[in-house]
Amino acid sequence: MQAYPDLVVFSHLRWDFVYQRPQHLLSRMAHKQRVFFIEEPIYEENATPHWQLSIIEPNITVCRLHTPIATPGFHDDHLELAIPKLQELCAQHAIDDYMIWMYTPMALPLAQSLDPQLVIYDCMDELSAFLHAPAQLLAQEAALLKWADLVFTGGPSLYRAKRNRHPSVYCFPSSVDAAHFRKARTSAEADDLHNIPHPRLGFYGVIDERVDLELLDAMAQSHPEWQIVMVGPIVKISPESLPRHPNIHYLGQRDYKQLPGYLADAICS
Repeated sequence: MQAYPDLVVFSHLRWDFVYQRPQHLLSRMAHKQRVFFIEEPIYEENATPHWQLSIIEPNITVCRLHTPIATPGFHDDHLELAIPKLQELCAQHAIDDYMIWMYTPMALPLAQSLDPQLVIYDCMDELSAFLHAPAQLLAQEAALLKWADLVFTGGPSLYRAKRNRHPSVYCFPSSVDAAHFRKARTSAEADDLHNIPHPRLGFYGVIDERVDLELLDAMAQSHPEWQIVMVGPIVKISPESLPRHPNIHYLGQRDYKQLPGYLADAICS
């Protein structure tokens, strides 16, 4: 028997999207155990259901189920096809001593087709508050809280919201990868900053409905001398809804390895 059980992870976030909490935690866990990171199904017209498997780091396998069913996300429409494929995946990779790690309640019906040693719900966001959240998400979360053995929350406010809904809820705040961003002290400035004057204000992260666009607009107009640099993908909102001023710079998504370069000049100046 292996020293540590495998981790079977169900995530609404794709591994190659923004590098954040799941990647940080699971990369560390992969030093001691295998991680199978199961993403939402991918629609492929007329496809025979099959797994696309990618070993992206030692002990981490990203699993994407291609399916002819067009319904997005982890949805009950997929279950008839997805449950046998999940069992097939476990058999092929000898996943028989394992824990389940949940990032989304929407994958609960699929996850409950397995028989894990332990179930962990890592509640990193209040997903029900997101734009276009599925109507059944709250009911699925209530069911997940009954099934889970352990619950982590990504910050104090989430902890306060969940602490009375499960006997084992722990505040496990997200933080900063200090070693990674310390590289800004010795990194060259990112090339696409060269023509942006100082003073600069910067933002890393997903640009979505949680960003206060009215505040961003007011800052840009009231302080035209400030250069506001926004680094991250635009998701779920129309790019046309973003405030547009000469001193706001939307640079798009950048690889995690590149991010210290956007702090380099700020550190040195």
